[in-house]
Amino acid sequence: MIEVLVVDDDTRVARVNAAYVQKVAGFHVAGEAHSAAEALRQMETLPRLDLVLLDHYLPDKTGLAVVQEMRRRGHQTDVIMVTAARDVSTVQAAMRHGALQYLVKPFAFAGLRAKLEAYAALRRTLDGGGEAEQVEVDRIFGALSAGSEPDLPKGHSPTTAEAVRRALVNAEGPLSAQEIADRTGLSRQTAQRYLKLLERTGRATLSLKYGDAGRPEHRYVWATRT
Repeated sequence: MIEVLVVDDDTRVARVNAAYVQKVAGFHVAGEAHSAAEALRQMETLPRLDLVLLDHYLPDKTGLAVVQEMRRRGHQTDVIMVTAARDVSTVQAAMRHGALQYLVKPFAFAGLRAKLEAYAALRRTLDGGGEAEQVEVDRIFGALSAGSEPDLPKGHSPTTAEAVRRALVNAEGPLSAQEIADRTGLSRQTAQRYLKLLERTGRATLSLKYGDAGRPEHRYVWATRT
């Protein structure tokens, strides 16, 4: 499990964000904090911490100041900024201080889920260790940018795209368009159209299954699972 500290000055927002985190497979909320001092204190006392979801506007210090103090104390815990701060200077400073992602409030569950899934994919890539060829380097940096939902072309429904995405994420292995259709209640043609879109945008990976005769079957798997 990836252990997460949720930091937000608004207790209600912190609870909502924590509930969102708990809904994503592989993640567990280790604690909540509502000020910079409380966040830094929990970083010292929690037995394990992998990721901090960090608001910028805190009552005693900014989120960026928290990151600076974390690094000064030797904490290399990963950080995703989750904040209403939209000015470019804050975004740039967050990057320079080592924030892996930046999610602007307000956001829906799908937005945070995408960031967390991309982070999990990054950790799986890095856990392999060893030396990295260019393709591995590209995959590492690609994982950092993979947490943004692609804009849907005209005529595509976000609800349908979400149904196909969820079917892929929950699957134990690659699925065909017909299997997606059976699990979502969509027609095979509609499932195929959305699968091709997810494959073009890098969210799903296509493989071919060859049978005894005829054309190979197209099968898809959610990209962050590979």
